Amino acid sequence: MHFFDVRAIADVAGSIINGNYYNITILNYYNYTFYESNSTISNASACYLVLPELHPIVLSNGTWVNGTSCYNPYYGIGLRGSLGILVACLFAASITLTLANLGKHGRLFLRQEKRFRAIGRRWQWYWMCFVAACAIVGGASAVDVDRDYLQGLAVILQSFFFYLMIPGLLGVVWEGVRHWGSWQERQSYDQDPFSLPQNDKRSRKEFFMPLIFYFFAWLNFFLNIPRNWEGFDAQGSAEEIDATARPLGTDVRFKIGAISALAAWCIICWALQHAVHYYKPRNRGVLNSCVGLLRQTPTRFLLTIPLLLIVIGYTLSASFLWELNPGNINANVGWLYGLGYSPTFLILIINEVDGIKRRNEDRELIDQRIARGLTIDADIGFTRVRKPWWWQKAEDRFLTPEQRLKALTTEMGGGPATSRNIQRNIELGILPIRRPEEDEEPFRDQEAIAGTAFSIGDSDSDSGQSVSQRTMSTTASRPQQVKSMLDV
Repeated sequence: MHFFDVRAIADVAGSIINGNYYNITILNYYNYTFYESNSTISNASACYLVLPELHPIVLSNGTWVNGTSCYNPYYGIGLRGSLGILVACLFAASITLTLANLGKHGRLFLRQEKRFRAIGRRWQWYWMCFVAACAIVGGASAVDVDRDYLQGLAVILQSFFFYLMIPGLLGVVWEGVRHWGSWQERQSYDQDPFSLPQNDKRSRKEFFMPLIFYFFAWLNFFLNIPRNWEGFDAQGSAEEIDATARPLGTDVRFKIGAISALAAWCIICWALQHAVHYYKPRNRGVLNSCVGLLRQTPTRFLLTIPLLLIVIGYTLSASFLWELNPGNINANVGWLYGLGYSPTFLILIINEVDGIKRRNEDRELIDQRIARGLTIDADIGFTRVRKPWWWQKAEDRFLTPEQRLKALTTEMGGGPATSRNIQRNIELGILPIRRPEEDEEPFRDQEAIAGTAFSIGDSDSDSGQSVSQRTMSTTASRPQQVKSMLDV
């Protein structure tokens, strides 16, 4: 960076800098330095432009008149800023579609099962809202990247939110693939609950795959995001870029973060192959298996997974080449918008269109249960009679046999419900309580006791009479039991 200290010319009363006259004594007193490479004059607290078309004046007390700060917008909006506005508008519009799909596919029409939670089908749309928000902030920040004379917060925000968008984009594709496999499992489980046990090799894979994926996704986040981002604004001259900005944009943390994102992408491909292998018809041979994988894979995954690979490849290349880095203000904007934001937007739009075309899973499952019921009725020759609308509750119409049995036991009482009913009946006197006497043996056969007393009376009348009198006296002394308040 070419600059000279105004102290070097302190022997003269004044000097001409870019056609403007300045008092060297005043500049020397306030420690101002002139940078010839970018035509700025600054000290530790202030920076001003001294371009030929500007005519700033410094007063004897150090105050600048008609001065333009180095960090104020100076240029007009360029190609980067125009494309940034377009990106922000497109991603903002996509949020409305995302929220509509979230309401459509997140709504429940069946009772929630412990094995298939409703949150599992909603995570994809949550991640899409997050990615769109990051893209909106990054696109809006590109406007000030074009307008600022010296870079400041704008280029930091664009770089920060671009890298923050990467783990969210991984989450969008992962949750789509994972939930598609869970949906295939749910359909198989609904047909036969015993066909998919929870302690086999398949279930163990499905337990560890999310843990491995989110390990690499969070590794990408912690390597890229928590850092000092102030170095990206040091792009005032070529010397400053080589000393600060370039080493920051291509350091080892960005490289390892991009590699971890690539590992997460491989886990997504593994999860897709796992779902097709276990929940779709199998094919014999390597070639047939590959062809079957492509045929059974939904179209949206055949498009979104390669698009995600493009974004990851761009971030990996940018971590090695400063000329491609999103934080480089002198880089060709085609790299950032063509390989960064465009594939991201396409991933979101593909999922939006697919979400509009697909039905709610609960409604689809209801139709499948009705179709299976009609098929079974036709096989046994049973003709359904249309029942009136009040015949059964609407929410219980599409329960599985296991769920219907649980509902019946709940209505009849079971567990805590039975205890509450007994307590209520006791308090109301509906259920009487008979407590055994102190001399009565509760576990002895009462018929045996009666037979013994009868035989004793026949053999010895005196003994039988005494027993009878003792029994009558015991019965007479027994207090009267009141069953309820109505018997008083």
